[in-house]
Amino acid sequence: MEITINNKPVTTAATTLSGLAAEMALPAKGIAIAINNKMIPRTEWEVTDISEGTHLVMIKAACGG
Repeated sequence: MEITINNKPVTTAATTLSGLAAEMALPAKGIAIAINNKMIPRTEWEVTDISEGTHLVMIKAACGG
C-alpha cells in the first residue's frame, strides 16, 4: 500500500505503526510519529493501524545546542 511520510510517498506492507517502524529499522528511542497531525504515543504503536493514503509525520530527536 502507499502512504505518505513527511510529504513523500512510501510503499509499505506494514499495517501498524510498530510494523512500519520495524520495516524501516527505526531506532528504539528518539522517534515521534503523528498520523493526520495527531501524535501517537509509542505505547500505542502496536495497536495503531495504518491504511492506504495515511499521512504520517516522523520526527527524529537530535542533540545539540
